[in-house]
Amino acid sequence: MKIVHTSDWHLGHSLYGRRRHEEFRQFLSWLMELVHREGIEALIVAGDVFDSAVPGTQTQSLYYDFLREVTAAGSPCRHVVIIAGSPDSPAFLDAPAGPLSSMHVHVTGRARAPEEEVLALDGPDGETELIVCAVPFLRDRDLYRAKDGDAMDARDRLMAEGMKEHYRLAALEAERLRAGRDIPVLATGHLFATGGSTSGDDGVRDLCVGSLGQVEADVFPAAFDYVALGHLHAAQKVHGEERIRYTGSPLPMGFDEAGRRHEVRILTTNGAKVESCGVAVPEFQRLERVEGDMEAIERRLDELSAAKESVWAEVLHTGEENVPELRRRVEEHVSGRLEVLRIRNARLLPEGMDADPEQDDLEELDVEDVFERRLREAYPERAPKDPELEELREAFRETVAAVREAEEESCAS
Repeated sequence: MKIVHTSDWHLGHSLYGRRRHEEFRQFLSWLMELVHREGIEALIVAGDVFDSAVPGTQTQSLYYDFLREVTAAGSPCRHVVIIAGSPDSPAFLDAPAGPLSSMHVHVTGRARAPEEEVLALDGPDGETELIVCAVPFLRDRDLYRAKDGDAMDARDRLMAEGMKEHYRLAALEAERLRAGRDIPVLATGHLFATGGSTSGDDGVRDLCVGSLGQVEADVFPAAFDYVALGHLHAAQKVHGEERIRYTGSPLPMGFDEAGRRHEVRILTTNGAKVESCGVAVPEFQRLERVEGDMEAIERRLDELSAAKESVWAEVLHTGEENVPELRRRVEEHVSGRLEVLRIRNARLLPEGMDADPEQDDLEELDVEDVFERRLREAYPERAPKDPELEELREAFRETVAAVREAEEESCAS
């Protein structure tokens, strides 16, 4: 059996104001071609399907059109398993679960009991050929109920134990369904495994289960023949274990990822044995960071302008000289299909003060990050999950969704 593991699509993501709908369309088209070319029988999407909790209508159309096509008559893909990631709305993903299940698309938005999360997927002969523990992003309330007076270290320990217990129970249910047969058990997860690598502007949102930032590899029982992870955008294995892997995002989410290999993984099963290999995703839109002193920047911009290839660039001035009209100097060397999306001076803030390396650049935050920080500033005494704050967050998400929808309709017309 052949299976594709992919994650962190972030459909609807924009890069410093530029919409990326065409890139996502090309990626999904390429993925569809891979499914047909390689005879892929199951597809696993390990979270962060969308870039926001309430995606716009154009972004939703991409998602549902792909699911319709990948499960259509003539497609080798018999099953699609999708879990929610940290920015995904569990309710939004779960809402069409009934109709999607009739297409053999299995969605787990919110955490559930083991008998609901663990899927026994049948082959063409009606016999179970694959078991998937479809564990989504686990939120605080899925793991631990806080009590007054709980010390922080005790809370962290109980949260970690809650996650390990969740996977232990899923593994027990999977073994019950496997019933000694020589078929593989796969598990999913959307989390930050200890030792995982990230890059500066790769778009990975802070992930914290309570104050538990990372989890150890031993959270995954040996019963899992492969663990398909999402959240980190660089393809990597966890603590050197071939069976526990991130595929990373298929598109670069920031200029720190420019030039990095992006991939999906093809899993091949032989009985319960699972082998995997990475397949590189093509570059649909070239990104490049142009950095150095002013002379080096101007020279490289001239080269990119003359290349007549569509390039989105970030300019980072790292020279010692003071360049008060940096933007004007940059724009004088931009032509053709080159677009500069971002200009930064590594030495100076816009006001001319010394740059603070720990100060966040507003351009690196999305609107939900900015709103969340403003909430914390306005209501420092409130608990993060205060019901009134949750209502404000929901109202904000609805407003953002309406604005994005209006933008998409404007672009489409």
